[in-house]
Formats: sequence, structure tokens, C-alpha cells
Amino acid sequence: MARELRIPRALTALPAPIRWLALPLALTCTVVVLLGSWGSADESVAAPRPGGKAAEYCRALAAALPQELLGHARKDPSPASPYVAAWASSPRTVLRCGIDRPEELDGEHAKDWSPTVDDVTWWSQKLTDGGYRFVTTMRAAYVEVTVPAGAAANPFDPAAALTGAVKATIPG
Repeated sequence: MARELRIPRALTALPAPIRWLALPLALTCTVVVLLGSWGSADESVAAPRPGGKAAEYCRALAAALPQELLGHARKDPSPASPYVAAWASSPRTVLRCGIDRPEELDGEHAKDWSPTVDDVTWWSQKLTDGGYRFVTTMRAAYVEVTVPAGAAANPFDPAAALTGAVKATIPG
């Protein structure tokens, strides 16, 4: 008998019905493990931990955020945080309030495109995956909106749509 066809001794000691189920059971367990590991990669988002007034402003912003953004329902990541909001699209647009000041604002990227909408300036940064990151500047708390490639027809639309809530809750 060829070496590849030999049954391991551990299996030959088992009764025949159990031996017959060993391979299907192993395959089923493998599929379950693989499917479990393929869960939504963007489900967990690092929540900022603002302090003082910034935390108050961010909580006020969380209460003012829309339940729908550009036709996508709000579906916050798990675990829930008053400093993170997301809108269900594939991929998802994510807002984080109370982030630290981006280091890039001190370097060559500080001169990147920064549109102003209704007195709120959004510094923009193109991400390596083709998406965009928008961060408010000149506000009492930094707000970041990450728009992955394909989440909106115009990547700036989500940030522009959230401008009213940011302006109303976070002073400049």
C-alpha cells in the first residue's frame, strides 16, 4: 500500500462510524474557523479618548449626528463609543471625534487640499488604499472622517454632509 493511502494508527483504533466522520468533521471545523476569521475587518475601530472640553464637545456631536448619511444607515462599530460613528456602506464611512492632532499637519502634507464648508475647514489626506481621510482644523476638538474608496461618489461628500453637525457642536 502506498504511503499516502495508509490510515494513521490513531484512526484505525477508532470504530468505523467515527473514522468515517473524521474527515467531514475536520473539513467542517476548518470551514467554520475560516468563516469566523473573515468577519468584518472594519468592525472594530480604535476609539479616541478625548479629555476635558473636547470630550463634552464630542458627546454633543455624537447626539447630533444623522441616522442616515448619503443614503446609508448608521451602524456604529462594536464596542460602542460616544466618540465613533459609522454608516453602513460597503466599505463604511467612519467618524472619530477627539482624535489627537495629526502629525501630518506639521509636515509637507499640511499644504494638502483643505476645503472649507460653512466655516468648517477639512484637511484632506489621500490614503494608500485609494480612500480619503478628512480632519477638521481650527476647532476645539479634532474630528476625523475616513471615507474608503468606493464609499461615496465624491469622497468629500460625507465630510461635507457632516459639516452642519460639527459646526453646531464643536466651536471654532
